[in-house]
Amino acid sequence: MAAGNRKRMKLTNAALLAGVALHMLAIGMNAPAKAQDAAARIDDLQPNIPADAKLLLTANELVYNRDTEKVTVRGNVQIEYGGYKMVARQVDYDQKSGRILATGDIQLIEPGGNIVYADRMDVTDDFGNGFVQALRIETTDLTRLAAETGERRNGEEFILNKAVYTACTPCNTKPEHRSLWHIKAQRIIQNGRTRTIRLEHAYFELFGKPIAYIPVMEIPDHTVKRKSGFLFPQFRYTQKLGAGVGVPYYWAISPHMDATITGTGLTRQGFLLEGEFRQQFHNGLHTLNVAGISQLDREQFTPGTVDALETNRGMIASRGKFEINPRWSFGWNVLVQSDNNFAKTYDLSTFDGTTYVNQAYLTGLGKRNYFDLRAFYFDIQDADPDSIDENKQPVAQVLDYSYTAPEPILGGELNADFNLTNIKRNRLDRVNVLGVERFRGLEGTSHRLTGELEWKRTFIAPGGLVLRPLLAARGDALGMNVDDPVGYTGNFTSSDAETRRMLTAGLEARYPILFAGETSTHVLEPIGQLYARPDEQYAGGLPNEDAQSFVFDATNLFDRDKFSGYDRIEGGTRANIGLRYTGSFDSGYGLRAIAGQSFQLGGLNSFATDDLVKAGADSGLETDSSDYVAMLGIDAPSGLMASLSGRLDESDFSLRRADATVGYLGLNWQAALTYTRIEAQPTYGSPFDQDEIQTAAAYRFHEYWSVFGAVTYDIDAGVVSRNGLGITYDDQDTLFSIVYKQERDTDSSLANDWSIGARISFRTLGDVYVGDTKFDELDYF
Repeated sequence: MAAGNRKRMKLTNAALLAGVALHMLAIGMNAPAKAQDAAARIDDLQPNIPADAKLLLTANELVYNRDTEKVTVRGNVQIEYGGYKMVARQVDYDQKSGRILATGDIQLIEPGGNIVYADRMDVTDDFGNGFVQALRIETTDLTRLAAETGERRNGEEFILNKAVYTACTPCNTKPEHRSLWHIKAQRIIQNGRTRTIRLEHAYFELFGKPIAYIPVMEIPDHTVKRKSGFLFPQFRYTQKLGAGVGVPYYWAISPHMDATITGTGLTRQGFLLEGEFRQQFHNGLHTLNVAGISQLDREQFTPGTVDALETNRGMIASRGKFEINPRWSFGWNVLVQSDNNFAKTYDLSTFDGTTYVNQAYLTGLGKRNYFDLRAFYFDIQDADPDSIDENKQPVAQVLDYSYTAPEPILGGELNADFNLTNIKRNRLDRVNVLGVERFRGLEGTSHRLTGELEWKRTFIAPGGLVLRPLLAARGDALGMNVDDPVGYTGNFTSSDAETRRMLTAGLEARYPILFAGETSTHVLEPIGQLYARPDEQYAGGLPNEDAQSFVFDATNLFDRDKFSGYDRIEGGTRANIGLRYTGSFDSGYGLRAIAGQSFQLGGLNSFATDDLVKAGADSGLETDSSDYVAMLGIDAPSGLMASLSGRLDESDFSLRRADATVGYLGLNWQAALTYTRIEAQPTYGSPFDQDEIQTAAAYRFHEYWSVFGAVTYDIDAGVVSRNGLGITYDDQDTLFSIVYKQERDTDSSLANDWSIGARISFRTLGDVYVGDTKFDELDYF
C-alpha cells in the first residue's frame, strides 16, 4: 500500500475525478430512456465534494516517471474521496498531455448509490473530452444502461454508441432475470447547450423482438420539466362505440398552466375530442374539462334511448381545490352536459358514474372542532330521454359544525354539534311500489337548524364494572314551504314553521370478564344501555331528506339514535342489551362475536310510526321487542377468514336478513364468496326477497402471471347480473392486463353491455391503455 507523493496529489485527484467524469458521462446517457429523470447537467461537471474531504488511495504499486512526467498506480487500485469510491486495475496520468487513462474492471460507486462499470476510460483532465469502452450503469432506481462506447465532445455533448436501456427491478434479488423489454439505439446524444436528447435509429424490443422503430426522436432532458408534445396513444374497444385510438397532445402553456388535448377516432361513432386545461396557483389547482362528438351511427344504441336520439353531444366540467391556510380549504366540482348520459356512455374519466355530485365547499379542521359548508346539485346519468329523475333531486346547502370542549366538564366530555340544511326541489319525488306510496322528496323549499349538546363520563367501579352516564339535549327549528304529500297516510304537518326538542338521559353498563387459558384468552362483555326520553315530536309528520336509508344490524345495536340523519329523532324509552365476545388463540386464530336485542320500554316507538319514506317499516325495530341481531367473525393464520351477520325474527327466529362471507388470502390464491339475503320489506318499498351470490377469485399460476374473475348471480331472477374475467403479467417493470366485463342491462341506462380493456405499462416509460381495466368486483382483496 502507498500513500503517494503529496506533490503529486493532483494525480489522485485527477484519477478520482476521472472516475466521476465517467459517472457523469454514463448517467447523462441514461436520460433518453428515462425521458427526463437521470441526465446530468453539462454545466455542472465537477462532483459535489466538500472542501475538507479526505482522500484515501490504496494500490499495490505507485510509480512516478520524472522524465515522462507520468504517474501510474496499479494493482487493486482503490480511491475514496468525498463519498465517491473507484476501483480499477490501473490508472495512468500524463501531466504533459493532460490525459487520464483508467483500465481493467473499472467500477465507480457514487454517493447516491449508482454504480458505473467500464473496461477502459480515457479523458482529459479538464473533462472537456473523453472516451469510454464497454460502459454499463446500474442506478438506484433499478434501471440499467449499457453501451459499447461512450464519448464526450467539446464539453457539451455526451454520445453513447450502440446503447441498450431497460428497467430491471427483479434483478436486485435475481441477477439472472431478463427484462421483457429493451430500448436499443445506434446513437444517443445529449446536448448540454440545447438541453435536448436525441435518439437515432432506435428500436423498442418486446420479448426480444423489435416492435417499434424510431428513426430519429428528440426530447428534452431532465432540466426541462415540461415541454409540449404528443403522448402515448390511448386505445379502447366497447360494444357500441367500436374500436378507438386516441392521440393526446400535451401543451405546456406557461410554468403554471398546461393542457392535454386528445382526439379519439371511434369506428362506429366518429371523432371524439377531449380537452383538459390545468392552472396551478400558489395555493391550489383549477381543472377545466371539455369533450364533444357528432355521432355517426346512432342505431348502434338501444332504440328510444337518449344515446340513440342525440347526434351532437358534449360536456364541460370545472374542478377546483384551494388551501386558504393549513386548516381551511375550499373547492368545487361542476358538470354540465348536453344530455343525461353523454359522459357515462363514452366512459369519460371521473365523470362516468350514474350520479355526479356537483358541489362547492368550504372546510375547516381544528384540533377540537370541525366546520363544513357545502352546496349540492345532483346529475343523474341515464339513457331515458323522458327521465325526470334529475328534476326530482334536491338543490341543497348544508352546514355542519362540531366542537369538543378542551377541558373536562364535571369530569366528562362535552360535545356540541350543529347542522343547517336548506333544500329546494322542483318536482315531487314519489314512488309507488305495489300500492305503497313513498315520498322521497316534496316539491318546494324546507329549512332545518339543529343544535345538540352531549355530555358523557366514564366510571370504573370496583370489580371492573364500567358505567357511562350520558345527558343530551337537542333542539330544531324548521321552516317549510312545500306541497302537502297528497295520499300520505301519516299526520303530515302543514305548518310553515315548527320547533321540536329532545332531551335524553342515558346509562351504559359494561362488565368485561377475562378468561385466560394456557393457549388462549377470551373476553366476554355483557352490555346494557338505557335511554330515557320523551316521544319524538311530529313523528313522521315532517320532511325526511337525510334519514331515509335504514338497516338494523349488530353494528348500530348500541347507537343512541339509530336513524342515519337529522330529520328523524329516535324517541321514547329504549333499552339495548347484548353480549360481545373476543377470543385470541396462540395458534393465530381469532374470534369475534356480538349479539343482542333492543326493547321499546315506554313512549312512542319512532320506528313504528308512519313515515314519508317508511324508514322504520319492516326494520326489525317496529315492535316493542326488536328482532335479534348477531355477528360472528373468524380469522385464521392461514389467510382464511369468515364472517356471518344476520337478523332473526323476534317471535319465530325466521331469517329476515343475512350476510355471509368466506374468503382466503394466500400467496398464490385469493378467493371470496359472499351470500346476501334480504327478506321482502313491502312497506319499505322492497316487495320481493333479494338473494344474491358474489364470487371472486385470483390465482397466480406463475411467478409473474395471474388470472382473476368474478361473477354476481341473482338467485331470485335466475340470471348472472355481472361477470368478468382477466389475466395479468406483472414483474414490477412490465405490467400487462386484459379484462373482459359484462353487466346485464336491466334498466336501459347502460350504453355498453360489455367491454374489453387492456393495459400495458413499462416502468420509467409510461402506460398504454385500451379501454377500462378496472375490475371493481375484486376490490375487497
